[in-house]
Amino acid sequence: MDGTSRVKQVLAQGTRVALGVWQLLPGSNLARILARAGYDWVLVDCEHGNIDDAAMHESVAAVASYGVSPIVRVPDFQSWMIKRALDAGAHGVLAPLVRSVADVRAFVDAARFPPQGRRGFGSPFAMDRFAVGLTASQYLAQANATLLLAVQIETREALDAADAIAAVEGLDLLFVGPFDLGNSIGHPVQDGEIDATLEAAIGTVLRAAHAAGKKAGIYCGDGTQARHYADLGFDLVNVLTDVGALAASLTRERATVTGTHPLGPETRGPYGS
Repeated sequence: MDGTSRVKQVLAQGTRVALGVWQLLPGSNLARILARAGYDWVLVDCEHGNIDDAAMHESVAAVASYGVSPIVRVPDFQSWMIKRALDAGAHGVLAPLVRSVADVRAFVDAARFPPQGRRGFGSPFAMDRFAVGLTASQYLAQANATLLLAVQIETREALDAADAIAAVEGLDLLFVGPFDLGNSIGHPVQDGEIDATLEAAIGTVLRAAHAAGKKAGIYCGDGTQARHYADLGFDLVNVLTDVGALAASLTRERATVTGTHPLGPETRGPYGS
């Protein structure tokens, strides 16, 4: 029985970019709306989003029910947080603010079953998030190959170690967090604008990932930015957030009624997007 995730299938085929959307607000109904919008993956954000452990479980199940891959960004790469996300049935985990090869190895070790890692086995939920009727034994046999493990390159230390981090066995993807990365290197994103120095740093991460045979992903705030980074060669791209889409839609439709210009600070979602 095939329990391969949608996002891993798209990345393996390599014929198009794996497009995703970011969930910051809690709720399984919202997760379903996002999942049926045509994206390959939904990022359930437990780091900066208003999503606790229970809400994460519900969103993962809701997204997976549409054949879309739920990816969980954990608050930190502590092993118990990684376990909770994977036991909920996440198709992938994104670890924020890694700084070194040692951090990444610890993350991979916590996410993989033995002998590749030390993840404990026992969740009664995870297998159903991949395929109806998938048994626990089948899930155990294929989880190490099926799960997407990604780390965010968003610190000066991680940027400097990008080549070594990309070479870590068991890691699948380097994901650029432009805002924290910009802050860390002294070139913050200003009103959604990325300067040349930060753009060069982003290119460094892209090249490091591909040189190691790994995939590269990036957070974007809108479709225009997402298209730009897809054209540059990123394999996995976030298009927008639920909060950003809601804010922009509300402001745009109000502007349609009033005849005022729709653009302005009120259209800005998180991260200036």
